[in-house]
Amino acid sequence: MPSRSNDPVEQALRRGAAEVIEAVVAVAASNPVVLIDGRAGAGKTTLSRMVAANWPVAGRPQLIALDSLYPGWDGLDAGAERALHDILRPHARGLLSTWRRWDWEDEVEAEAYAVTPALGVILEGCGALNAASARLADVRVWVESPAPSRKRRALDRDGDGFRPHWDRWAAQEERHLQRDDPRALATLTVAIP
Repeated sequence: MPSRSNDPVEQALRRGAAEVIEAVVAVAASNPVVLIDGRAGAGKTTLSRMVAANWPVAGRPQLIALDSLYPGWDGLDAGAERALHDILRPHARGLLSTWRRWDWEDEVEAEAYAVTPALGVILEGCGALNAASARLADVRVWVESPAPSRKRRALDRDGDGFRPHWDRWAAQEERHLQRDDPRALATLTVAIP
């Protein structure tokens, strides 16, 4: 994934995506599971999209963002549990499953999406990597980025929708880091400036 850009963030994301893709190839599975965790604004979504766009295994990966599963601004833990119950465990057992998207505007569950065990899964979002999910994943990624950079990117991306919830969400992230230690569970760390 060569880049002509001098942007250090883009270069780091490209290097990170190449490392994740190399790790997926090394797994030599037809339906690998990749978990990408990190704090808000770290670069998880961009990294996961880059990996999905260059997926090295036959068939397209099922790219699922925990943002679609969190049941609101206080839902980090609940979203991670929903991912484990509705996506990761059935996939590991070879079962077709479904998960429901959270409608942030109406604050209700919305449409359902199927997850087939025949295809790989990329699950990205804060809370994706914990002791239970780590046992079901082939590649486990922690995305690290300095707090000022993360906050700037997150608020540039989500603006006033996220701004009033930043501290509330950061407290949930901190609990996740203290309780689950996703950095230690990761098989790869991607550093984004």
